[in-house]
Amino acid sequence: MNTKTFASHADLEVKKVSFDKLSDHAWAYTAEGDPNTGIVIGDDAVMVIDTQATPVMAQDVIRRIREVTDKPIKYVLLSHYHAVRVLGASAYQPEHIIASQDTYDLIVERGEQDKASEIGRFPRLFQAVESVPPGMTWPTITFTGKMTMFLGKLEVQILQLGRGHTKGDTVVWLPQDRVLFSGDLVEFDATPYAGDAYFKDWPQTLDNIAALKPEKLVPGRGRALQNPSEVAAGLCGTRAFVSELYESVKAGASAGLDLKTVYRETYERLAPKYGQWVIFAHCMPFDVTRAYDEATQYPDPRIWTAERDIAMWQALEDIKA
Repeated sequence: MNTKTFASHADLEVKKVSFDKLSDHAWAYTAEGDPNTGIVIGDDAVMVIDTQATPVMAQDVIRRIREVTDKPIKYVLLSHYHAVRVLGASAYQPEHIIASQDTYDLIVERGEQDKASEIGRFPRLFQAVESVPPGMTWPTITFTGKMTMFLGKLEVQILQLGRGHTKGDTVVWLPQDRVLFSGDLVEFDATPYAGDAYFKDWPQTLDNIAALKPEKLVPGRGRALQNPSEVAAGLCGTRAFVSELYESVKAGASAGLDLKTVYRETYERLAPKYGQWVIFAHCMPFDVTRAYDEATQYPDPRIWTAERDIAMWQALEDIKA
């Protein structure tokens, strides 16, 4: 498990983009495990769910939207606050940027640190980072729990179904089409990043998604899930990874083992089953560190900074960043 370079600095391979139709109103922009973008096309407007990491990268999303509709892009919805999901927002020139109040609060609390941290970790995902405007991507509309919008006659439910990937996690549900956009609460053949997670809450939140009985689902990473059995596989795979990792870490912490030992044991335990998933080696140090925190003395995630990232990586991987 020698990860020679810090985070994903060695990940340079450009991924193939797919743009898939899920219903008359729903499209998925996916790229072989890179962060996804969802598109909702209503009667009179378009909503974009998660923006890509830079305005330059967002232009490819806009180009593909324009191949299927000329309706104005009025809304951007942030499933959570992570920089890779929000920093492309300015490219769409939306009338409104929508997020949960919890997500807004996290941007206030840790947005600047998170931005520096994420850009430092994963340079390939921030193509043309100089195109990002100064400052943060600020929501103009926030909600708590549930907000319903109508794009013409199309009902769009914007829901907080519980904490998991972050405390602000937001999904978009199209009840008429039974299509759900999950953000990073659900991944498919891609490793959940859990550095800002609530491990104890996440499985129940996934159960709350399942209770809606979505027939199609756009995960945060991985291809669009096009039928109920694929949706179930995405939910079950994410739940299994999160649960198995936390149980392993909690057992090690309860036995009095230090973080580095727990990391090594958990990595070796999970690698046979999940090691082929996208960004496994990248996520594991962050995921285990957060799980160890939650299992010991930090119910809420600590702020990741560029400096903390590197110190953690050096300590767990015995390498120089």
